[in-house]
Amino acid sequence: MAKPTHPKPHVTLDMTGTACPGPLLGAKRILDELLAGEVMLLISDCPGTADDLFTWPKYADVEILKTETSAQGGTGYYIRKGKIRRVSPNAVLDVRGATCPGPIVEAKKLLNGMRKGEVLQLVSDCPGIRADVRSWVKATGLELADTRESAPGEYQFHIRKR
Repeated sequence: MAKPTHPKPHVTLDMTGTACPGPLLGAKRILDELLAGEVMLLISDCPGTADDLFTWPKYADVEILKTETSAQGGTGYYIRKGKIRRVSPNAVLDVRGATCPGPIVEAKKLLNGMRKGEVLQLVSDCPGIRADVRSWVKATGLELADTRESAPGEYQFHIRKR
């Protein structure tokens, strides 16, 4: 199942002005109180927060859904408590560094050779890739089984051939 484009946070924690590791420690305290699947929006202007947060899912049952520049300054991190079930890909296409429409063109070529039900993991850092993948999947009848931001500005899409 694809994640929503704009996750709705259950709680917002503004840690603007707090030095690292404060934002991560504050986020942990809040997440400990949330139910599995609930989302917290952490706002931080500490330059080390991104590195801390994108390492965190390796050690804790959390998932970084999305990052965005905050209107108040700093960065907003949408963090979900509990990881979703991952879709295992049959093939991986890493096109980091390629610009649109290159990632879609290459993904289409690979999917044409795959069987119905198989999943392609597409990895891209093209600035327009999220909108392009959503439109392409909708227009072609493919299934977007999962989407996540694996690093700031880098996305992984699990696309199932129908």
